[in-house]
Amino acid sequence: DTLWDLAIAEVEKRENPDDDGKRVEVCEKSVLFMGNKNGGKTTIILRCLEREEIPKPTLALEYTFGRRARRHNTPKDIAHFWELGGGTSLLELIRIPITSNNIRSFAVVLVLDLSKPNELWTTMEKLLQVTRNHVNKILTKLEKTNPEVATEIKQRMRKNLQRDHPDYELVDPFPIPLVIIGSKYDIFHEFDSEMRKIISKTLRFVSHYYGSSLVFTSKSEALLLKARALINHLAFGYDKSKSVSVDHSKPLFIPAGLDSLSQIGPPPASDSDIGKMHANTPLELWKKVFEKTFPPKSFCDLHDTKDPAEDLQYAEYEVDVMRAQKNQELEQYKRNASKSWKEMDFDSD
Repeated sequence: DTLWDLAIAEVEKRENPDDDGKRVEVCEKSVLFMGNKNGGKTTIILRCLEREEIPKPTLALEYTFGRRARRHNTPKDIAHFWELGGGTSLLELIRIPITSNNIRSFAVVLVLDLSKPNELWTTMEKLLQVTRNHVNKILTKLEKTNPEVATEIKQRMRKNLQRDHPDYELVDPFPIPLVIIGSKYDIFHEFDSEMRKIISKTLRFVSHYYGSSLVFTSKSEALLLKARALINHLAFGYDKSKSVSVDHSKPLFIPAGLDSLSQIGPPPASDSDIGKMHANTPLELWKKVFEKTFPPKSFCDLHDTKDPAEDLQYAEYEVDVMRAQKNQELEQYKRNASKSWKEMDFDSD
């Protein structure tokens, strides 16, 4: 062993002893936050980490971490928090934080802006589909290299529902732990009661179908604490809350496995309308019913993404001066190239 190896071992021995003087393993988990742009992801992360900071816009993929001790005089577990910015415009970045090395301890938090129902289904569908495809690719590789781990991950997600649950064979659990957060409940609460009911029932179905937990939140301290409880369960292994709130006139709070299709009821549409809708799966049927009331908004996140170089919070005088100079040189080069092109004498042959 090198001197550094010995030093690291000594520090770990001092910092992580248990009652017998043996080393206590530090638990590490990772959580990826994604969802609507300006949906409140950063605010939720800061609240979970108890940081009094003013949230800043997330440009692409940002990282932070938190540490918590399970009990007094024990080493602190670590939670890696990743945040995907840009709504659905930066989907390819999802593959960076989720890898075969951390897939066993990875979870996803999907933050949906309740105040924008016309963007809700599109945002949810795109983000979950790309994430699921990436996770499934990792699981396919693990089935060849480490089949025990792949089997463990698949079986774990089925455990959210007991085998005697009436919906056990009717749901399709997300391959890794998932929490869906409906943000901006304070604005959503002002919606027409029928609109709130449609959105709430739809999210209940989607959450139950994917074996996910569901919580509605806002800037209210009480609601943020409920969201924080679910995230702490994912990030630090805290006990999962068993309280449930399914009243559509109040903020929803439903931990994974504590809902049922019979309680949720059928899609909010007449029998004649449902009969006219051609759907191959229950999820597709709910999508068509939802989008009949809230037609998907035609938008492109890419066009809304601002150039980070123009953001004042990242201003650096020397760099900006050099960039401006290079931009001028590029424009001059393009003008000269255009002029040279026009003056060329092409042979008619």
